[in-house]
Amino acid sequence: MTNMRAVTADEAQPSATRTIPLDELGSRAAQIIANIETVIDGKHDAVRTALTVLLAEGHLLIEDVPGVGKTVLARALAASVGGSVSRIQFTPDLLPSDVTGVAVYDQGERRFEFKPGPVFANIVIGDEINRASPKTQSALLECMEERQVTADGTTYELGRPFTVFATQNPVEMEGTYALPEAQRDRFTARLSLGYPDADAETAMLNRRDLVNPLSSLSAVVSLRELVEMIDGARAVYVSPAVKAYIVQIARATREHPDIRLGASPRATLQLMAASKAVAAIDGHEFVLPDHVAALADPVLAHRLVPTSRALARRQDHSGVVSDAIDSIIESTSVPNVR
Repeated sequence: MTNMRAVTADEAQPSATRTIPLDELGSRAAQIIANIETVIDGKHDAVRTALTVLLAEGHLLIEDVPGVGKTVLARALAASVGGSVSRIQFTPDLLPSDVTGVAVYDQGERRFEFKPGPVFANIVIGDEINRASPKTQSALLECMEERQVTADGTTYELGRPFTVFATQNPVEMEGTYALPEAQRDRFTARLSLGYPDADAETAMLNRRDLVNPLSSLSAVVSLRELVEMIDGARAVYVSPAVKAYIVQIARATREHPDIRLGASPRATLQLMAASKAVAAIDGHEFVLPDHVAALADPVLAHRLVPTSRALARRQDHSGVVSDAIDSIIESTSVPNVR
C-alpha cells in the first residue's frame, strides 16, 4: 500500500469570493461522467450516483459479486479527478494501524513519529472491505465521520475533499464479515452494478482487446476545480417544503411495519446533501422532490434493517427494504415546488 499525502483544506479551498456557475459545474460533471464511461460500459446511473456521492462529500459502498467492475468504477472516478489517491486491499490479517497509520520510534530524535497510513488521501479506495475483521473495519469510523485520525492522543486532520469508495462482496460469500451498523450508516449511498447487457459486454471485449483503458485514463478536473464543484453543490437551495419532505421520508422508515431499524438523522442529512449534488449536476438552482425520491433507495436502503416477520415472509433482505422505501415514497405527499 502506498501512502500519499492528502492536500490540505487551505491548499484545495478556492477563493471565497468565487462561486462556480451551475452551467460550468454541469459541464465539468458531464466531462467526468464521460471520462469514466470510456472504461465502464452501460452503467450510466451507477456512474452518476458515484459522482453524486463525491460532490456531496460522502462515501460510497459498491456491493456486488466479484468481477462486475466495482473496483474499476472506483479507480476510474479517482483517476478522473485531481488529488491524491490511495488503495487499501482489505484482508483478514489487516490491522487498524495498517489503515490509519502507526507511531514509529525514531532513535536519532529519541521520540515517536507518526507515519500516516493510506487513509491520508483525498480518495481512498477500499477493496473488499468486508473481508477484514470488524476491528479493522471500525478503524474507518472516525475517518469517515469526523475527517480525522486520532493516534496516541494526537489528532491528525484529513485533507479536503476526503471520500472513501469501498467495494464489498455479498455477505453470504465465504470469508466475508457483515459491516457494523455504525459503519454502514456512514456510507452516503450504496449501489450495485449488476451484470452488463450483451451490447455493453461486447463493447468491453472490443475496448480491452489490446489495451487496458484504465492505464490511459487521466484527470479531467483539477483538485481545485473539484472543490469548487463541491462548494457549488453545497450552495444549492433546499426549500422548507422539500426539507419537510426529506424528514417525512426518513421518519416513515422508522414507523414502517416491515422495518425494525429505520433511517438515522445522519441519513436525513446525507439524503439532503446527495439531493443537492444531483440537482447541481442537473443544472438546477434548487432541489426538486424528484431528486429526493430518486435517491431514497441508494441513500437509505443499506441502513435499514427489516423485521424478522418481513424476512420470514419473503427471505430477501434487499427486496423487503426496497419495497418498503417504494411504498413510503408513494404514500408521502409530494410538495409543490416552483
